[in-house]
Amino acid sequence: MKSRLLGFGAAFLLQGAPPVWTQTGLARLDSLTPAERVTRLADTYVREYRAAYPELALLSGFTLARHDGLSDNSLAALAAWRRSEDQWWKEVSAVDPASLWGRPEWITYGFLHEALRGARETRVCRSELWPVSQLSGWQALFTLLADIQPVGSEEHRSQALARWGRLPRYLERETANLRTGVKLGYTTPRHNVELAVAQLERILALSLEESPFYAPARRDSTPEFRSSWKALLSGEINPAVRRYVAYLRSEYLGQARRDIAISAHPRGRDCYQVSFRAITSLNRSPRETFSRGQERVAKNEREMGELGRKELGTEDVATLLKRVDTDTANRFRSREEMLAFTETVVARAKAALPRWFGRLPKAPATVRPHPDFLGADAPDQYNAPAQDGSRPGVYLINLNQPEKKLRSRTEVTAFHELYPGHHLQIALAQEQPATHPISQLVGTTAFAEGWGRYAESLAEEMGLYTTTYARIARRSWPAHGMVVDPGLHLFGWTRDSAIRYVRNGGWPEAESLVDRVVVWPGQLTAYDTGALELMALREQAQRELGERFDIREFHDRVLANGAITLPMLRQIIEHWIAEKKRS
Repeated sequence: MKSRLLGFGAAFLLQGAPPVWTQTGLARLDSLTPAERVTRLADTYVREYRAAYPELALLSGFTLARHDGLSDNSLAALAAWRRSEDQWWKEVSAVDPASLWGRPEWITYGFLHEALRGARETRVCRSELWPVSQLSGWQALFTLLADIQPVGSEEHRSQALARWGRLPRYLERETANLRTGVKLGYTTPRHNVELAVAQLERILALSLEESPFYAPARRDSTPEFRSSWKALLSGEINPAVRRYVAYLRSEYLGQARRDIAISAHPRGRDCYQVSFRAITSLNRSPRETFSRGQERVAKNEREMGELGRKELGTEDVATLLKRVDTDTANRFRSREEMLAFTETVVARAKAALPRWFGRLPKAPATVRPHPDFLGADAPDQYNAPAQDGSRPGVYLINLNQPEKKLRSRTEVTAFHELYPGHHLQIALAQEQPATHPISQLVGTTAFAEGWGRYAESLAEEMGLYTTTYARIARRSWPAHGMVVDPGLHLFGWTRDSAIRYVRNGGWPEAESLVDRVVVWPGQLTAYDTGALELMALREQAQRELGERFDIREFHDRVLANGAITLPMLRQIIEHWIAEKKRS
């Protein structure tokens, strides 16, 4: 799972109201060419975003001049930001994208147009009023932030203390937003609130030096700074966290909704439809997605049966999945063994890349353990490298309860997250000189996660899987998300029925996956919606180009522009096919 920092965007709002465009500013835009207008608008968006969401900009890989700001998550700041979005939308909608085709600004337009459209459409979800989450709650964001908060100089130490000194007020506004949500009928489901509370209580149970929020002090050797940080953590931050947890326990839990489907919210069905469109960039109904997912699951099961018949002596899918899950040879004995295995898998994949890709990223990637407080079921995730090269791409792997983790699934996930998956994809996009910086802030989830899923399949072509179990595992889960996500949110599935479906699909951490679907409506459809489009485009290119098809060139074209919309990708690949046929 790629860490989608913009998933925090609805809840982590502006520090101070951004400037709303004036009529004088609009007149200046009128004098520009379409390409200049798009670039100016994108420049403005990035500049205002970096000022308004400084911690998210840092986590997205930007190099910033200062590191003392923190987003204003008040509803008033959100209203101001939305006024700016509306004005930018008006301006970008006046540009004819056809006039930009063939230029870098066509890509910039696509990022900006899609970001603004998605943000405006998904306002109906009112996600700022129910931000409690075990996945994207503030505690997850600030854990990541603590790991990269700049220290090491007097200026950076002072700025770190200033930023984190603002966290108590941030939590007060968070609580106020939740109270407004309760009044208006928007709450996080009760079980997910309990999961978030458990995470926070695990943090509070740690000593100051063990807290994930102590990370800036651990990375700085100055005794005075460590003393100041301990005082801030013990005297201000932890008490604020306790007050927040007390509110969740004493008030919010009793008011949290029992119905886990987003359709239980006011206009919840509308929320799901626009969320799905924003996540996939496709105008497709959830029902059609549900049906496509069922068809793909059936195809994958046929492939598993054939693989099992040839190599394991049975074509019964349930028997195969049980064998994958219960064979002790497919388990780990220790955290150290699991980490070493993953590092070996990553190194093997990296070494195989040159035969399949013409362009390779310069930025390195590393594997690190997941913070333990997130729990045994927290999903692995990838975080992008810093733009200035000061920080590598990081694959956070959950080493809790290694004896319950499958080697086969660990292989599949490593290929998804690093090579040839997210790190290859994202680092290449960052290093593309013609790409506008807006591509670091926004993008299409179905492209990003679709590439990760495609990478799982590509890894088999590359000869990277070491066991039949792994080749079964990489077929067992795909496309189930296209079914369970709309099933749960729109078609009346209960949590138990969703868990049963997920477990029957070969996903061992079924409960945690369903809990993720509950607080992230539509997101699980992105993986295979995107992967199926990538596979269809590759098949089209191979069919039309025959011997002229070059897999390295195809991959380079797909990854040349970052996480663009799927319709944009199709237009680019079909243009490339036509060019190759003419040459």
